[in-house]
Amino acid sequence: MSYQDVFKRYELKFLLDHDQKERLLTEIEGRMTPDSYGRTTIRNIYYDTDNYRIIRASLAKPLYKEKLRMRSYRCAGPDDTVFVELKKKYDGIVYKRRVALPLNEAGSWLEGASHPGASTQITDEVDYFLDFYTGLKPKAFITYEREAYQTLGRSDFRITLDENILYRSDCLSLGSRAFGRPLIPEDSTLMELKIPESMPVWMADFLTEQGICRVTYSKYGTAYMNYIFENERSVLYA
Repeated sequence: MSYQDVFKRYELKFLLDHDQKERLLTEIEGRMTPDSYGRTTIRNIYYDTDNYRIIRASLAKPLYKEKLRMRSYRCAGPDDTVFVELKKKYDGIVYKRRVALPLNEAGSWLEGASHPGASTQITDEVDYFLDFYTGLKPKAFITYEREAYQTLGRSDFRITLDENILYRSDCLSLGSRAFGRPLIPEDSTLMELKIPESMPVWMADFLTEQGICRVTYSKYGTAYMNYIFENERSVLYA
């Protein structure tokens, strides 16, 4: 087993047009720098039950919600490192547990095999999730182009900019090319602010000056409402 991470933070989302994005990039010059990944094509496979229990519960806006996905930052082969991520949200705070391991081991684990290596707090939480939601399967592939920025200095404040967000329900492999149906308008950018404690004053001032308002947005939730739910309803009433 490779390394494991735990994140605790607020995640605020905003939709930017082309001009707003360009003004943002000018604003962060000298304050932030691309992170170690830079610009990447992120691939995610979301796991759910056959009746989409997890995403339907999430869309009901409960105080607590959770999701399980497998992620890669490139087209992944069987031995390439990917991430099994358990993402929880409680009272507005996001808690993410992440395990890095080879794609073939990650896939086997989420398909019912025992996790590789020694048990840890994070692997136990994932195992509990897999046991609680019986019959989990890969249900959605979501990919996007991401630019990620981190603050110069000690702050853990981060900005991610996602474009060309696409969904599909077939070819659910992290080793496949990026294609699918759009989840945001063309020429739009989904900005996420990753805030461990408080937002920098300069960022708050920028949002106010530009009239940029926070939005409620979930990539998997949007895929479900725009495509999966509509398809299920059309089949039901055909």
